[in-house]
Amino acid sequence: MGTKVNHVDVLNSLTDPLESVREIVTACTDYLKIAEEERTKRQEIKAWEKTTIAQINAQRDVLIEYLERSFDERAKNFRQLFNVVDKAIDNGDNEQLALALHSITELAKSSPFKDLANLTSVKAALNDPNHEWTF
Repeated sequence: MGTKVNHVDVLNSLTDPLESVREIVTACTDYLKIAEEERTKRQEIKAWEKTTIAQINAQRDVLIEYLERSFDERAKNFRQLFNVVDKAIDNGDNEQLALALHSITELAKSSPFKDLANLTSVKAALNDPNHEWTF
């Protein structure tokens, strides 16, 4: 016939029930700990994201203000130079006309973007109410 099975031996070969409960509790505790760590990491990432977006927006605002001021100043300079051209033509002053046209050409060659390489100086210029914008 078949082999006789001793039920006590089978039960003893199984893991201790108390040890099983301990492993389950340990696994649950580890899960909760990791879940909390990951939740904390997500919160840190969200805080970093808010800070970074705020910095980007601040830099964007500085850049936009710089461009608005520089283009306003360029427009003003062009208007003044064209007024000089008009007066030189009215007065028949060819020398003044040549100088004004040269200045217009030089102003048109320059770019307000060339100074953007150093945003620190741009920011300082924007904060200085006495800064003279030259192009």
